[in-house]
Amino acid sequence: RGYLDNITAIGPRTVGSPENEVLAVNYLLEQIRAIERESTDAHKISVDIQRPTGSFSIDFLGGFTSYYANITNVVVKLEPRNGAQHAVLSNCHFDSVPNTPGASDDAVSCAVMLEILNTLSKSSEPLQHAVIFLFNGAEENILQASHGFITQHEWAKSIRAFINLEAAGVGGKELVFQTGPENPWLVQAYVVAAKHPFASVVAQEIFQSGIIPADTDFRIYRDFGNVPGIDLAFIENGYIYHTEYDTSDRILTDSIQRAGDNILAVLKYLATSDKLAKSFEYRHGNVVFFDVLGLFVLAYPARVGTIMNYITAAIAFLYLSKKVLQPRTRAIHNLKKFFTAFSLTLISWVCTLVTVLIVAVFISIIGRSLSWYTHFYVSVFLYGTAAAAKLILVHTLAKKFFYKNMNEQYLGDIFFDASLMIWSIALAVITQMGLCSAFICTLWVAFPLLAKLMIHKEFSQKGASMKFVMMYMLGMFVPYLYMMYLSWTVFEMFTPIMGRSGSEILPDVVLAGFIVVITMILSSYFINFIYLVKSTKTTLITLTTVFVVTLILVCSGIFFPYSSDVANPKPKRVFLQHTSRRFHDLDGNMVKSDSGIWINGFDYNGISHITPHVPEINDTIRTPCEEQAPFCGLPWILPVHFMFRLQRKFRVAGLHRRKLAAVTVSHTPRILCPSHMSLYVRPHEGSALSTWSFGDGMPVASLGGDYFVFYSHGLQATPWHFWLELTAPEKHLDGIVSLAIAAHYFFGEDQKSPQLYALLERFPNWTFSSGWSCTYDLFVF
Repeated sequence: RGYLDNITAIGPRTVGSPENEVLAVNYLLEQIRAIERESTDAHKISVDIQRPTGSFSIDFLGGFTSYYANITNVVVKLEPRNGAQHAVLSNCHFDSVPNTPGASDDAVSCAVMLEILNTLSKSSEPLQHAVIFLFNGAEENILQASHGFITQHEWAKSIRAFINLEAAGVGGKELVFQTGPENPWLVQAYVVAAKHPFASVVAQEIFQSGIIPADTDFRIYRDFGNVPGIDLAFIENGYIYHTEYDTSDRILTDSIQRAGDNILAVLKYLATSDKLAKSFEYRHGNVVFFDVLGLFVLAYPARVGTIMNYITAAIAFLYLSKKVLQPRTRAIHNLKKFFTAFSLTLISWVCTLVTVLIVAVFISIIGRSLSWYTHFYVSVFLYGTAAAAKLILVHTLAKKFFYKNMNEQYLGDIFFDASLMIWSIALAVITQMGLCSAFICTLWVAFPLLAKLMIHKEFSQKGASMKFVMMYMLGMFVPYLYMMYLSWTVFEMFTPIMGRSGSEILPDVVLAGFIVVITMILSSYFINFIYLVKSTKTTLITLTTVFVVTLILVCSGIFFPYSSDVANPKPKRVFLQHTSRRFHDLDGNMVKSDSGIWINGFDYNGISHITPHVPEINDTIRTPCEEQAPFCGLPWILPVHFMFRLQRKFRVAGLHRRKLAAVTVSHTPRILCPSHMSLYVRPHEGSALSTWSFGDGMPVASLGGDYFVFYSHGLQATPWHFWLELTAPEKHLDGIVSLAIAAHYFFGEDQKSPQLYALLERFPNWTFSSGWSCTYDLFVF
């Protein structure tokens, strides 16, 4: 706790700022030296300050290239007195995003690592392998410091595995959401050693699918170091992640202790394991893993899971085929009835999905999006009740008009079989796709089938008796309990993300889709009860009433999306950039210049909720796209243009800076710049960018076809030299390439202009408004 409080007391630690490059580094070194003085003779501690310069390309955010210069890594190696050939790496980052204290992301992880270093160094028991603690100083700059370490540091060659400590929320339990690639022994190490396990292969496959707009140092160690590892992150309360509210007092001591217990145990296990030295022998194969209510983790090889899945599906298909095809004289009749029930189940799901999505689109159109952001129960009352009501209605109508006068017991039985068939097909298909998450389908096939076999006699003789219902519910207990547990984890991660996913995505549609899927899953084996009960009228009236009342309240605007509650804030994120732009022609003459404050709301609502507080915004213009300029002539800090509608821009007085980016053009560009810059390149028609001095020399285009280079440097750096090579047609009267440079001032006296300060003061307290100044210069060559 003391380490965490002291790191966050430094303030925002933006790369290149004195807070990050001097104060935070000095504090870490001071604590490490104090730990070194108290260490036992069984260990040797080595400390190194690395300031790498490098470049790489990454396919994150549509693809871009990163260049860094003189950034900072603090590296500590704890090893046996006689040295060690192999090592395990523990990684955190002490930098933060601008204007935030970064307690959870990622000061708390660095605090935990300092305490683990302290604990291990005081042990009289020597380790078998070295433990390298990397306190990296440039993760928020899209993973630059980890790249500098793994590709350039001499100790990197000895690393056989790593643990990466991250955050997607503030405190709570730390979730293992990525492992590998392959190397199932690492998951087994976590299973054996972790005292408070929380892990899910489902989270791994969701994260690696790219649905979540985030990435971690795990990717760098995996792709550039070819090292396997474990990725952990705090996921609770993501509403204040990357905001001014991410303070140390919001992270419970229990949460810090829990993380420390887990990571210390796993690191110690790996550092004393024979498998670490021979990790190449255990690298093959994936693993299925998931925790059971946080009590323990089940893990088994994916190949074993595949066999189990296919056997389970085969047994289910055998049961269904035997039931449908016997007696043979009624096989055709049974098949027709079975596939009718199967089709009706699918139709009911499609109708439910379409209906609820229409409601979600309507809510978005009328400007009531994210009404559930602060009040999650609203989403359940609005979309959950609509989904359940529609599902019940479709089957009630089918029962009344299509299955009129048919035996209710027979209908209940056949709709159970239809649901079992759907789950069995899903199990076979998902297993064939190679997804480890297929184990969920196994639960939804095995347990219901087992329950059905156990109560078949009771159901045949007495129908839907109380004993049948109780035994049926008992049989469904395991899959339902696990699905509810998993659903809550997914909603806990995804709901806050909707507040920072850009203005192009309809968050209500996304969340409504999730709720419908969960409703379909949880109701799949209860559809048969619609045909077993005498009437669903009361249930339908209740659900419809709750839905209609909630819809009216949402439309009235009573549920405000954001909250400034001190104990539990859920702010709206807004970025403001006071921008000065200059456009030059082929001869170097400035043909256009302007200045203004560019405002971007980070969710679908844009800035509609802010205009009543700052009415002048209504009189401003929407930022026009400069068609001839890369990225519309706008100073994007990252290539996230595809996530946002063009937002409002104030026209204000010219922005004058003491330190403007200076560009000298000869055969190669030479740029004197602040710590953060964005370089945009657009080859003209007929021209093509063939190679450049960044990364491996192969240019990587962003979405839309322009090229984006993200630049940052530490406390000091030499002028930035680079070159581009293009192929061009013989005649190019309008030039062959447009090159733009945006300079971003994230700290110091140049960060905020008086106009920006004045505007930020007027923003309501339920916003997190991050502002900075920037310049944009466009040149044609």
